[in-house]
Amino acid sequence: MALIQRHIQNMSEADALEPHWGYADRAVPCTNDPGSCAYLDVVYSAHDRGMVYTGIFWLTLGGIVLVWAVGRRMFPPREPHDDLIAQLSRPQQKEPESATTTPTPQPHRLWRALASSTRHHLLPTTPLRPLFGATTRLQLLILTILTAYLTLWSFLGMAYHTWQTPIKNQPPHIVNTRTTLGPWADRVGVLAYALTPLSILLASRESVLSLLTGVPYTSFLFLHKWTGYIILAQTLLHTLGWVLVEAWLYQPQPAVWEAFAGQLYIVWGFVALGLLVLLWVFSLRVVVERVTGYELFRKAHYVLAMVYIGALIGHWQQLQCFLVPGLVLWGLDRAARLVRMGLLHYGYWSEEGRWGFRAVQARARLWDDGELGDVVRMDFDHVQAPWKVGQHFFLCFPEGSIWQSHPFTPLSLPVADAAGKVRHSYVFRAKGGETKKIADVLAKMAASTEATTPVILQGPYGENIVEGLTQDVNVLCVAGGTGISYVLPVLLRLVREKPNPGRKMELVWAVKRKQDLEWIKPEMEELRRLGVAHGLQIRTFVTAEPLSATTSKQIKVTDEKGRTESEDDIESVQGTPLSTQSGTEHRPDVTTAVDDFVGNVAHGPTRVFGSGPPGMVVEMRAAVAKCNSGARVWKGEERFDVRLVCDDRLEW
Repeated sequence: MALIQRHIQNMSEADALEPHWGYADRAVPCTNDPGSCAYLDVVYSAHDRGMVYTGIFWLTLGGIVLVWAVGRRMFPPREPHDDLIAQLSRPQQKEPESATTTPTPQPHRLWRALASSTRHHLLPTTPLRPLFGATTRLQLLILTILTAYLTLWSFLGMAYHTWQTPIKNQPPHIVNTRTTLGPWADRVGVLAYALTPLSILLASRESVLSLLTGVPYTSFLFLHKWTGYIILAQTLLHTLGWVLVEAWLYQPQPAVWEAFAGQLYIVWGFVALGLLVLLWVFSLRVVVERVTGYELFRKAHYVLAMVYIGALIGHWQQLQCFLVPGLVLWGLDRAARLVRMGLLHYGYWSEEGRWGFRAVQARARLWDDGELGDVVRMDFDHVQAPWKVGQHFFLCFPEGSIWQSHPFTPLSLPVADAAGKVRHSYVFRAKGGETKKIADVLAKMAASTEATTPVILQGPYGENIVEGLTQDVNVLCVAGGTGISYVLPVLLRLVREKPNPGRKMELVWAVKRKQDLEWIKPEMEELRRLGVAHGLQIRTFVTAEPLSATTSKQIKVTDEKGRTESEDDIESVQGTPLSTQSGTEHRPDVTTAVDDFVGNVAHGPTRVFGSGPPGMVVEMRAAVAKCNSGARVWKGEERFDVRLVCDDRLEW
């Protein structure tokens, strides 16, 4: 009734009630003054068109995803050969065959040229990094298109006019000023409701979007954050519009505003706005890093988001058609996580012979790294299906807390043995929070016995980063610190394949201290042993120790005569072109590393795998973008087709 009275509808003289989806019924015919009737025409027509526009918006998104999904299945990436994973445990011993090249078909060349041109222009990090973070121009372009699209729907389909309408029982000079501001504020509010399930969909770990498009869920987190910011802006504009209408344009004041603000659905609206502002404040990087921490932020985000949706239903339940699907999506995501975790751990056959849900016992080794934070390596075997190279798991350490989990990428190759067990190996730095607790527990254990700790797995998540990695693709891996976990499985897979003399392979790894090389000593020994036949070149750089005490290493697995060289055979000096010196730091110049690698490629495209601090990732993007040239790829120079695959989880 409050809504009806505000719209001055004369219900007693109405012949019928005209339903409007998502809005209050309208009394027809309109028996008020001509200005009020014209205003009501604009209100209801603008709302009806707004509902149609939200349908068009979702159909557009659905059509894009559908075309993407169909295209992925009609044109899947080329694989090197069938059933490769089954062969990984049996390294090839055959002599290398002569490298042969075949002309690239015109459609493939056109596609590669377009992709190379796109990377050249859109891969670098946006210059507005303080505002958007270390995101790419492509992500910013998508956000700009989304914002422009929503802005278009915010203004279309409305008649912009102003009406002066009389007020019953008031002097003639006191009138209501009715404008299109009210209908426009309603339109913006409807769009905010319509974006809510999209925001939840973009944040889902068990992502339907990832399942259809093949894009990892981490790539959608930037859009999730900024979709939330768009919803906040729309909510503020919706609120501001109606505050101006009810507190200024409608008369007499303050009676109209007091009656308006005291209604229950308006109170719920203000509650929803307050919760949305809290969601925004708690998501700010400075608040997460200095006040709440990531885990508290994540849990508070869940709770506030659910209460916010409840407040939205209380504010305008006619639009819960957008909110209930959001709740369902969130519930399905949480349920799928529990099911995935249960499938990994339920049925684990323990040494005691008990059947049920059990954590995995991981063997651990600890390196004391002083102020930099202790480094932990964990190894365990678990019966499961092998994951894809590049995917990650969320690990929960029950000895610290069962309510927290952290994403880690296994550095081990996903190969199952005869018993169906797959080796998991992880390296991570324990700076604070839950990982620091685990490091402290392991440090106490290591003093008296072998350090072990229970681990609960959830996953795997992410993309297969070696999909389509044919033998004609040259590979450069660049890693900083524990980022080696992301790129190492790629090299372990490649060195177990049949060698291709025409392929160029190289690893550039920067660590803080010389002792950090021990983290992955067994895997590095395998790379050096099997990499001989592949011409693999390994360069390691120590960045936090004086050059006089520790020199960076450049280990070339094979020399010109094919002989294996030891780790101490070659030492880089201060004048090495690939290095950059600053005080006691001696770190790789990522731009030079990428330029030199691509410049020395004989034939075939290049794929750069990278993981490390955000600054290193930003440098890699710029370097790879610079090396891409669609025009040269179209002319047959495939070495200018350079693709970057990096671990974007570091930007959370």
